[in-house]
Amino acid sequence: MSVIGQPDFTNDPGRKSWVATANRAGCDFTLQNLPLAIFKPRGSVTAFRGGVAIGDQIVDLAAVAAAGPFQGAAAVAVRAAARPTLNALMELGAPHWSALRAALADALLEGSPLQTRLEGCFTPQTDAEYAVPASIGDYTDFYSSIHHATAVGRLLRPDNPLLPNYKWVPVGYHGRSSSIVISGSEFRRPRGQRPAGSSLPPTVGPTRRLDYEVELGAFIGTGNPPGAPVSVLDAESHIFGLCLLNDWSARDVQAWEAQPLGPFLAKNFATTVSPWIVSLQALAPYRVAPSRDPSDPEPLPYLTSEANRSGGAFDIRLEAYLESRRMQSRGEPARPLSATSFRHAYWTLAQLVAHHTMNGCNLRAGDLLGTGTQSGPTDDEAGSLLELTVGGTRPIVLGEGEQRTFLEDGDRVSIRGYCARPGQARIGFGEVSGRVLPAIDR
Repeated sequence: MSVIGQPDFTNDPGRKSWVATANRAGCDFTLQNLPLAIFKPRGSVTAFRGGVAIGDQIVDLAAVAAAGPFQGAAAVAVRAAARPTLNALMELGAPHWSALRAALADALLEGSPLQTRLEGCFTPQTDAEYAVPASIGDYTDFYSSIHHATAVGRLLRPDNPLLPNYKWVPVGYHGRSSSIVISGSEFRRPRGQRPAGSSLPPTVGPTRRLDYEVELGAFIGTGNPPGAPVSVLDAESHIFGLCLLNDWSARDVQAWEAQPLGPFLAKNFATTVSPWIVSLQALAPYRVAPSRDPSDPEPLPYLTSEANRSGGAFDIRLEAYLESRRMQSRGEPARPLSATSFRHAYWTLAQLVAHHTMNGCNLRAGDLLGTGTQSGPTDDEAGSLLELTVGGTRPIVLGEGEQRTFLEDGDRVSIRGYCARPGQARIGFGEVSGRVLPAIDR
């Protein structure tokens, strides 16, 4: 499929790291993972720089670049990764990403002769603060889960929930890059126009139906020139990696304004991303065939290939949790809301890139593609409160007399992601979290 298509030595589950915490059961950041982020030591006046997660530590790539242990493409890549965003590394392309990954996988391997040179290049993850990992020029959010599209459509059109174009075209809309924030950020409850009934004028005020959306984000690495579509066969070589993403939504505002052009103020107030970007190479052992009913139409030629049919999807487990203000004050654990897998997505990452560019649209390094809400075929796999509460008609019980149909002020939502299977190393994404603050009083 590409240079990042099949497992290689970096995916070997038998390889262990001299960073002991990377070898512990249940560790998200194993030697086979090596995700990238932008960080700096907490409270430091130093610049943000690239880092790689291993166990409970971060490999400081600026320090590695200064130590100079790598040669060739890996040396070029580590210098690019030492900057305040990952855009320069993204622009180098898949061969450089692979070279850096391979060099780090060997340098962090148990018994590596580079151990003594790298031991001073670490920051504990608990002592770090993170930034959005790239300068994001453009953000596109897709609608790639047929189960989410059907569940939402059923609330609006019970007799015909899925629109006729869904099985033919990967539906998407252009989002707002300026309001993308890093995990742990707080945001104000948005205001907007809300419907008040068929014969009444809309009201203006804070949303009453604030929701989260369980998504993945795909960062673009190398772009494409204007007018030059990216083929579905080559699409994955343009993807730098995946993060967790929560595209918060004001459902009442959206219901009113999304006629006929789609989301605007209902979505552009905040989108939260996780700090860690996991490479497609790290995910190679977790490839699966896309979930598509055999009776469904075959995708149009520009959206199909044998490689995509056989292994274009990824079995990434996605879990959502909610903590109320009361739960946080009492130190109670977050309440699990749902769990699903990205393997249920109807459209693959390669298809999203191929469709996005088929009209000549040019993608650029650092652009972000959201997968859209990820839901599975059963009720407990729903990736939003809109689905879990059936449009707000079935409240979720949190305990101690609390329940939710939609989010309230003070609520904290977290999404976790990982891949795990017997005989393979765990590949974790960490988590993405955000907390709702009261709306600005006007």
